Amino acid sequence: MSTSIDRAAVGFRSERGPVLLSLMLATGLIAMDATILATAVPSVVDDLGSYQQFPWLFSVYLLAQAVSVPIYSKLADTLGRKPIILIGIALFLVGSVLCAVAWSMTSLIVFRLVQGLGAGAVAPMAMTIVGDIYTVAERAVVQGYIASVWAVSSVVGPALGGLFAQLGAWRLIFVINVPLCLVAAWMLLRCFHERIEKRAHRIDYAGAVLLTIGLTGLILGVLEGGNAWAWLSVPGIVCFAVGVLALLAFVLVERRAEEPIIDLRLISRRLILTTTLASLAIGALLTGITSFAPSYLQGSIGVPPLLAGLSVAALTLGWPLSAANAGRLYLRHGFRVTALIGASIATLGGLGLALIGPFPNAFAVAGVAFVIGFGLGWTAAPTLIVAQASVGWGERGAVTGMNTFARSAGSAVGVAVYGAISNALVAAGAGEHDPATVVHASTGVFIAAAVTALLVLAAVYGMPKDRAEQYSGASGAGAGSDSGSVPGAGAGAGSDSGSVPASAET
Repeated sequence: MSTSIDRAAVGFRSERGPVLLSLMLATGLIAMDATILATAVPSVVDDLGSYQQFPWLFSVYLLAQAVSVPIYSKLADTLGRKPIILIGIALFLVGSVLCAVAWSMTSLIVFRLVQGLGAGAVAPMAMTIVGDIYTVAERAVVQGYIASVWAVSSVVGPALGGLFAQLGAWRLIFVINVPLCLVAAWMLLRCFHERIEKRAHRIDYAGAVLLTIGLTGLILGVLEGGNAWAWLSVPGIVCFAVGVLALLAFVLVERRAEEPIIDLRLISRRLILTTTLASLAIGALLTGITSFAPSYLQGSIGVPPLLAGLSVAALTLGWPLSAANAGRLYLRHGFRVTALIGASIATLGGLGLALIGPFPNAFAVAGVAFVIGFGLGWTAAPTLIVAQASVGWGERGAVTGMNTFARSAGSAVGVAVYGAISNALVAAGAGEHDPATVVHASTGVFIAAAVTALLVLAAVYGMPKDRAEQYSGASGAGAGSDSGSVPGAGAGAGSDSGSVPASAET
């Protein structure tokens, strides 16, 4: 089956071009935030204090993103994608403004939660809309456009973060989000139109509350254990017990919920299960590098924030470079083969990072970070796209949301685990200002990240085998698209024209 694509019908000059551009702007919000703050952490700590609390800047953001993604995704399958992504942009804007005026580490953490609630809508909705209006083959080209956003952000984000940190103006990190939010919202309002069939729906509030309590309990127990209280103390045991019990109750509630925020029946499909596990581990691996490597370089050998940021930016630069070309591989060799190659490369990079940990060097970190990012670019995109292609329009939001939720939850739990490792080793050493202690603590984090990379590889290996021709003609659009304003729409509501054949699910 032919996989040729009319690129003129996909690019900016096509009728769908303005929609693509607006989605790139929305994606830029999240892409920039993923890289810009980590480089300024030492500057934020110097200003607001509370070094032990800094992992919460990432955990609370990722936790809010994780627990809100399933809710937004369910609403998107009933109310449409446009209102949900606009709500997300608005929350991200409010959160950014509040972060810019934060007066303490505690207030900054709370305002990061608001940002995370916005990101929980923006990230999955952008990917879902792409899945709606482009076929699987076209997405191989569109992925290059989206990847370019991450490529630019991977350089601009750390550079700006490092520059603002050196100038003592870290608050500008959040101020620059304001014009991006306004432009992205205006573009979506003006250019993206969808026609949906509204129906009655119920929000699974019980499931949302239980999921939030469960993840919060586990993250609180991991981050504060050995820090605010002893691991086997009453508070520590209570946190873990509440977290586990809440998650068990969540599973029971979801099985009976009329419209569960996470459809556990989807996980019964081998393809969805393995791609979700891969996304979970990918999220954890990313945080082990982007959240801790800049502080490692700055605290060990005194690398300036700008250079430390650019070293880590190599990861988010390698990712889009490979993701932009992933389509050629999976349309020729299949999704599983492409993801296996990528996961193997990322694992080698993870092992390399663990090995160079005792010998801090900005160029060495940049090199292994690039390798990890390059491998993940060939892993994350194929696992998401094949999961989207396995369902029709009515389930695509839920599947995309589950994939995004898994990555956010993995990131939140991952940064908590890595933070616990770092805090424990710092406490056992000479403190956060001792270079040798920083090296030792960071090496422990990098070893944990290498183990996480192996988990990514194991999850991808478990994916069902597929053939490239199974997906080359699959349509991505569904009933939610207005074919008049977003041409190229394919199957109708609930269509399986883009689904994975049954043989791929065995």
